[in-house]
Amino acid sequence: MGAVDLLLAWPLPGARPLGAQLVASYAHPDRRYHDGRHLAEVLERVHELSAHGVDFDRMAVLLAAWFHDSVYDAQPDAEKRSAAWAAEALPTLVDQPVVDEVVRLVLMTEHHLPADDDANGCALSDADLAILAAPAERYAEYATSVREEYATVPDDAFAAGRAGILRDLLAKPHLFHTAYAQSAWEDAARANVRAELEKLV
Repeated sequence: MGAVDLLLAWPLPGARPLGAQLVASYAHPDRRYHDGRHLAEVLERVHELSAHGVDFDRMAVLLAAWFHDSVYDAQPDAEKRSAAWAAEALPTLVDQPVVDEVVRLVLMTEHHLPADDDANGCALSDADLAILAAPAERYAEYATSVREEYATVPDDAFAAGRAGILRDLLAKPHLFHTAYAQSAWEDAARANVRAELEKLV
């Protein structure tokens, strides 16, 4: 999905300049994984969840998907800075409860630990992590691009850090929270994560 197609997917047609700013942020040349393709894939997974009967507030989750990596520079607090952008940009466009929910959801993506009864958080978390269940070729591209985003980190340090993240994922009782994602994506995701971990250790 190119920049034009992404902008067409922007859920607030009356605020296209903001959508264009967000598209531009994801297109920054320093980004390798957290780019427009990632945003497009997350949006596609949000729509897939909805199409398979997962119940959530579509506007809040879609806006949170747009903002969740709007600031990304491999530095600390990127989620907080992304949430701050949403808090600043959205109040004149949607009701304040929606703004507050978008901010909450963006902050949730730092750890992907929504409560079981957090329908919006579960949907966004699952859509964001759905890349883990991608076909092998796409998963390999994802793993390579994540490494490129941390190009300044020495190989040993990156391998140790990445392996720790992958082990933490595998230690979870489930990677996904919605019933649909657990059924459709869980097995493939665990297989991909295990295969990447084996290459790192």
